[in-house]
Amino acid sequence: MGRNVIFVTGSSGLIGSEVCLFFHEQGFAIHGLDNNQRAAFFGPAGDTRWNQARLQQAIPGFVHHEMDIRDRAGVASLLKEVRPTAIVHAAAQPSHDRAAAIPFDDFDTNAVGTLNLLEAARQVCPESPFIHMSTNKVYGDAPNLIAMKELPTRWDYDDPAYEHGIPETFSIDQSKHSLFGASKVAADIEVQEYGRYFGMPTCCLRGGCLTGPNHSGVELHGFLSYLVKCNLEGREYRIFGYKGKQVRDNIHSADVANFMFEFYQAPRVAEVYNLGGGKANACSILEAFEITERFTGKPQTYTYCEQNRIGDHICYYSDLRKMRDHYPGWDITRSLEQTIEEIVFSWRERATQMSPEAKRR
Repeated sequence: MGRNVIFVTGSSGLIGSEVCLFFHEQGFAIHGLDNNQRAAFFGPAGDTRWNQARLQQAIPGFVHHEMDIRDRAGVASLLKEVRPTAIVHAAAQPSHDRAAAIPFDDFDTNAVGTLNLLEAARQVCPESPFIHMSTNKVYGDAPNLIAMKELPTRWDYDDPAYEHGIPETFSIDQSKHSLFGASKVAADIEVQEYGRYFGMPTCCLRGGCLTGPNHSGVELHGFLSYLVKCNLEGREYRIFGYKGKQVRDNIHSADVANFMFEFYQAPRVAEVYNLGGGKANACSILEAFEITERFTGKPQTYTYCEQNRIGDHICYYSDLRKMRDHYPGWDITRSLEQTIEEIVFSWRERATQMSPEAKRR
């Protein structure tokens, strides 16, 4: 019997690179697809070539495929060649702010790119688990309609029904999503439908704030990574509305990869999971400032804009009970504090390797 093969899109990104390393440690042959589109979306600060080089150095036999998931014929041909035993789809245009400026690029990447991959998988390896990185933005701004209470440093739910966070049964309808959220809804439903209609083992992971030391965080995407970078470089961080008390749940990329492996081992059909850090790993922007300052010893400078981002969540953390029930061998292993400490260390390490020109970006 041949070696297990995983095909990872967005392999140079935060989640993709973590998945490549994790599955390599489990004995898989690794094929990654990436074309550094993050740099095209966000400029030089979003460049992920450093991460690609890291994978090529760390994983013997790692195969990098320079391809855009919008290339339908190319994706179909590549999957036919690779014939993976597992697929992790982590490539995306990830910013709801950026999407409004590039609506066709956003939809073609997120929705059509996902369809290209699903149909190629159906033709070649329909039995291989297909794991899709969705987003909590599929719920739009509907979580903002939950009764809230204002605490000294954060907002929180004031409804006992959401004591554990947002469940997978929460409605995705009748809300403002941003164009990014809409394109991700389309992809999310496609992944579910290929499971239900064709019986393929698929799942959508509706991520909260996915984070970790290997993120190329920028202002429009990468909350904790960008916040830490601003602190270390003495940059002004901009808070958009809600008094800086808006709450995010943060999950380390290693815990994301670990869940994907659990799903691979015991796949289900057309499943949906809210994959975040849960209540224990949730924090507001103000609270993230305080934790970061503890590790860097530097005060955070920031400005406050009264206008919140369109479709932004006042408070969001994931109800993890379904995930823990379906996969009792999985749980959160990295605390919020540990994660921020790792991000601080990573940015410091990268700063020593950057050219003077790159540091000024």
